[in-house]
Amino acid sequence: MHDILALKELLREPKEVMITTHHKPDADALGSSLGLAGYLKKKGHRVTVITPSDYPAFLAWMEGNDDVLVYSEKNDALVQRIIAESQVIFCLDFSTLARINEMGPYIREAKGTKVLIDHHLEPEAFADLNFSNTSAAATAELVYDVIKAMGDGDMIDTSIGECLYAGIMTDTGSFRHPSTSKNVHLIIADLLQIGVNTSNIHRLIYDSSTELRLRFLGYALKDKLVVLHDYKTAYIAITADELKAYDSKTGDTEGLVNFALSIEGIVFAAVIIDRGQAVKISFRSVGNFSVNDFARKHFNGGGHRNAAGGMSLEPLDATVAKFESLIPLYKDQLLSSTSK
Repeated sequence: MHDILALKELLREPKEVMITTHHKPDADALGSSLGLAGYLKKKGHRVTVITPSDYPAFLAWMEGNDDVLVYSEKNDALVQRIIAESQVIFCLDFSTLARINEMGPYIREAKGTKVLIDHHLEPEAFADLNFSNTSAAATAELVYDVIKAMGDGDMIDTSIGECLYAGIMTDTGSFRHPSTSKNVHLIIADLLQIGVNTSNIHRLIYDSSTELRLRFLGYALKDKLVVLHDYKTAYIAITADELKAYDSKTGDTEGLVNFALSIEGIVFAAVIIDRGQAVKISFRSVGNFSVNDFARKHFNGGGHRNAAGGMSLEPLDATVAKFESLIPLYKDQLLSSTSK
């Protein structure tokens, strides 16, 4: 928090503020953005939250959701104008500008002061103020800590707390990941104290599936799951036609990779999905096998040691073949990695 004094000075008077987060925002990305937005609005700032893409419908309950501007080619000129006119630009839950797609160059060239709040590995040096902490469980945890360090902990109300709780809960895997620290539990205790209904948030996020989404999940696990027992690896590959057949919406494949990882003895899992313009990949691991390194080296991605993402511009079949060809190269690491 070495930049906190500079941030205090920067926000001393009301300003035009923009907040953005990564492509296909999850609960931590959107929750940290809307939680921060709620706080800054209380401070008198004029705040616009812009996401580089749509996000799951099960996050629409968050306070401030109705005012989020979703980037598209149709509103490109408006987004460029907002970015150019913003005096402060907060970049949340991403470590490189490539993660916000078309908006990346606009942010890079913007004159406003850029503030990074993030917990991913190897952050790109584009921000003027940096609140990057790779040991944090979630960006929402860091937003909470920043607000407290600003001396404004009493401004965190129930609505802000709900947004932050959603981010922390999901990025810790409902508090089961190793990143779930003492600080996380102390924050949750504070959020409970101000009246955040934790069980309701869990229900809104995890118990809001459509019938088609459940049928898709059953299909993926029954017919698409591949288990490579000799390498403690499992993966699921989904075609664009299969997504269409189940009328898949943004967020419907979220968490699918965790089912593959939940198999006894598996330490490395992937979900490989044909999204049309590119093949997107989610990687998860347990123990000391770094999916961050794997994604960065082979699939233009990255993230955390045990949770990362990647992409491929090759067709799905070629991407799957590449993935399978790489696994034997990591056999020793996979077999020696801590198992469940």
